[in-house]
Amino acid sequence: MPVNAALKTYLETRRSIPAFQMSEPGPSRPEIEEMLRLASRVPDHGKLAPWRFIVYAGAERERISQELAKVAMANKPDMDDEMIAVEHSRLTRAPVVIAVISRAAPHVKIPEWEQVLSAGAVCLNLLMAANALGYAANWLSEWFAFDESVHPLLGVAAGERVAGFIHIGTPKMHPGERPRPDLADIVTFAGE
Repeated sequence: MPVNAALKTYLETRRSIPAFQMSEPGPSRPEIEEMLRLASRVPDHGKLAPWRFIVYAGAERERISQELAKVAMANKPDMDDEMIAVEHSRLTRAPVVIAVISRAAPHVKIPEWEQVLSAGAVCLNLLMAANALGYAANWLSEWFAFDESVHPLLGVAAGERVAGFIHIGTPKMHPGERPRPDLADIVTFAGE
């Protein structure tokens, strides 16, 4: 089978860029829609589409960040100034943030675990789609992914879970390589 050299090189060098190291320009709406079309092409047993997207862009990122900061400060009143600044910028570090929402639920034929894994595959595909269109991307979860009291603010419905927040923008810098696991530590060949 012929090797797709460009894809192989991409997979060998793929890196996430921290959200705080992103800036404008971010993707346009047509680019976002293309990313979401690409991200949706994942294994999906039963064709359930057990996930959906919420796109945070423009002034809405600032509004939600301010509301999240109020909740964070109420939950932790002794927060230092540096963390307060972080809380105020949760969704404004990158020009666009896309939440991948898992809608995994019991099903007569499709295990819930497979549905959850499908949402994870969507997150990775969204990272790769952003990269394919020339943008940096970072998959984060953050505290508010797990705090159901703020889910209505984020647009997350009851029974849904956040698989990740994908931050997308233009990189301010290019990171170096990071340590990767040695295959000998993570691979078992059955029968050997």
